[in-house]
Amino acid sequence: MCGIAGLCRLSSPRPIDLDCLQKMVAVQRHRGPDETGFYLDDWIGLGHVRLSIIDLAGGSQPIHNEDGSLWIIYNGEVFNYPDLREDLLSRGHRFYTTSDTEVILHLYEEKGPQCLEDLNGQFGLAVWDAKKRELFLARDRIGIRPVHYAVVDGQLAFSSEIKALFQISHLARRIDPIAMDQIFTFWTTLPGRTAFEGVHELPAGHYMLVRNGQLHVHRYWDIPLYPRQDWINAPIEEIIEEIDALLTDAIRIRLRADVPVGCYLSGGLDSSGITSRVARRFNNRVKSFGIRFEHPDFDEGEYQNRMVDYLGVDHREIYATNEQIARSFPDVIRHGEKPILRTAPTPLFLLSRLVNESGFKVVLTGEGADEFFGGYNIFRETKVRRFWARQPDSESRPKLLNRLYPYIFKDARLETTLQSFFSRSLYKTESPLFSHLVRWENTSRIKALFSAHLKSQIGDYSADEELCQTLPVDLGRCDPLSKAQYLEAKIFLSNYLLSSQGDRVAMAHSLEIRLPYLDRRLMELMMRVPPRWKILGLDEKHILKRVLADDLPEAVLQRPKHPYRAPIRESLFAGGQSESRELLSEDLLHKAGLFDPNKVRLLLQKTERSGPLSEMDNMALVGLVSSQLLWSQFVDGSPAPDTEVARTSVFMDARGGRDPLESIRIK
Repeated sequence: MCGIAGLCRLSSPRPIDLDCLQKMVAVQRHRGPDETGFYLDDWIGLGHVRLSIIDLAGGSQPIHNEDGSLWIIYNGEVFNYPDLREDLLSRGHRFYTTSDTEVILHLYEEKGPQCLEDLNGQFGLAVWDAKKRELFLARDRIGIRPVHYAVVDGQLAFSSEIKALFQISHLARRIDPIAMDQIFTFWTTLPGRTAFEGVHELPAGHYMLVRNGQLHVHRYWDIPLYPRQDWINAPIEEIIEEIDALLTDAIRIRLRADVPVGCYLSGGLDSSGITSRVARRFNNRVKSFGIRFEHPDFDEGEYQNRMVDYLGVDHREIYATNEQIARSFPDVIRHGEKPILRTAPTPLFLLSRLVNESGFKVVLTGEGADEFFGGYNIFRETKVRRFWARQPDSESRPKLLNRLYPYIFKDARLETTLQSFFSRSLYKTESPLFSHLVRWENTSRIKALFSAHLKSQIGDYSADEELCQTLPVDLGRCDPLSKAQYLEAKIFLSNYLLSSQGDRVAMAHSLEIRLPYLDRRLMELMMRVPPRWKILGLDEKHILKRVLADDLPEAVLQRPKHPYRAPIRESLFAGGQSESRELLSEDLLHKAGLFDPNKVRLLLQKTERSGPLSEMDNMALVGLVSSQLLWSQFVDGSPAPDTEVARTSVFMDARGGRDPLESIRIK
C-alpha cells in the first residue's frame, strides 16, 4: 500500500511549489517507506510514497502511458489485474512494468471513468491527463483506502491523509462543529465530511473529475438494495456452494503479492475462517497474528489457541496492556485524524507494529463479514424490537433480548432498566433509521458535554435529517435487515471500521490489510441472499457458519458472539494517567473550546470512584480525550514532516524523463 499527494492548478498554469509537495509526501512516509516519486508540469504536481508489494523492482510511481500523456499515482491493490492486463494487451496496449498500477492507467485510457466498473480491489488513485488538463480522482467501492482534498490558493490539494494537506501553510486548521455533532451521534462523520473545516473526503464508491477549474463528484457504486423479487430464489445448498466458491476465490486473488502474506487471527468466526482457508488450501506455512488482553472480559486467547492447534499455523501475538493502550492512544489519534468513542483501534495499532517487525507488509483480515452476512447484535436486536413493537405491552417478547446480551442481563437488577432502554423509539418502525435510532440517541447524550460555544455553532442542525436526505429512495421499500445492513456498512464500516480501526492503524506501521469478505462479488451477492439465511431465528451469520462448517472446529464455529472491545477507564485513566487528565484540564478545555469544563469535571469525579462506569460514560471519556488530542495535535500544533522523503526517489517531468534524487531532504 502507498500514499498519494498532489497539487493541481484550477485556473491558470504556474510553477508548483515542490517544497510543499515534498512535505506532503514526507509526512505520509509511514504509508510508503520504500520509495518516493514525483511528477511535475505547469498545471500539476504529483507525489507518491511506495510500499512495494507487486513488481518490487519495476513498479515505481508515478507511472505513465505509452506517449506520456497520462500519469497515475495510486494507493491500493486491484486483485483482478492479471485478467485485465491480458485483455489490454490484446487491444494493443504496451506495458513497461508488471504492476497493477499500470493496468489501471491503460484501462482508464481505454474507458475513462467507466474503468472503475472493472476493478475488483481497494484503492485511492489520481490520474492526470496532460493533453486535456483533466484530473481524475477515485476511491474504492466500500472505502478501504482514503482520499482527502481541499481547495486552497487557487488549487486543488489532495492526499491519502489530512496531515499532508496541512503542510499547505494557508489551509486553516479548525475543528468542524458539524463533524463533532455527527461523530457524537454516529461514532463517525457522514460520507464526504472530515473532522476539519474545509477538508473533504471523497466518499466511498465515488470519483471526481477536475476540468476547467470545476470539481465534479460522481457516484459509481453503492451498496446494492434489492426488492424481494430479486432475491436469490434457489435452495440453500446452492447458495452455500456459490458463496463458498466466491469466498475461496476472494482469498486466492488477495494472496497475489511478491512478498509474504499473513493473517490476522482473533479466534472469532470471521478471521478464523479466512486463516483456515489460507492454511488448508493455499499456504500451510502461513503466519498468523493475534491480540491478547490482560483483562479476561476482552481476551479471546482461548479460541486463538484452539485455532492455532487446529491448523498448526505459526502464530505470534501481542499482549495489549492497559499501559500500552494509554501510551499509544495519542499516536492512534494522530494517524486516524478523527475523534473516536472507543479505544479499540489502539490494540490493532500495536498489532500492526508486531506484524511489521515480523517482516510482513500484507495481512488478510476478517472485516466485513458481520455487515454483509448479518453478524452484529444490532441486526438481531432490530428483529426482536420489531417483533416486540407488534405487541408493545408484551412481557415475554422483550425477554428475547436476554439471549442477545446474556452477559448484561445476568444481573436481574438491570433487566428492567435495559428493557426500558431498548423500548425507546419502539413506535418508529417505519423510519428508515429504526434499527440504529436507540444507539444513536444514546450516543447523542454525550453532546451534553459540549461547550456553549460549540452548541451555538451547531445551532439547530440535525444529523439524522441530513442522513435521511442522502439515503436512496428505495431504502424504505427494503426488508428490515437490508435497511440495517445498508446503514451499518455505509456509515460505521466505511467511515469508522475501515478508517480509524483499519487503514490508519495498519498503515501507521506500513502494513496493508486485505479484506476477502469485502470482495465486490461477495458484497453484491450477499445483498441478494434472503434475510432468513443470514439470521435464522436469532442465529447470526447462519449461512456463513454453514459455508465454513468444514473449516473450523465446532467450538469456534458455534461460539457466542464476542464483540471486539478494549478497556477504556482502566487504560486512559488507570494510575492517575497524567496525559489524559492534563488534556481535560480546565485551561486546555477552555482553550480548545469544545467541551464544558464544569461538566467534564463532574464526569472525571465519577471516574475516580470505585464503582463501574456506564457504557455511555466510557464512550464520553474516549470522546473527550480523543477530541482534545486531535485539537492539540492538529489545531494547536502542527504535524511535522519527516526530515527525509525516502531512501530512493524518482523525479519525472512532463516528457517522461526520469532522474534519481538521492535522499531528498526537507529544508
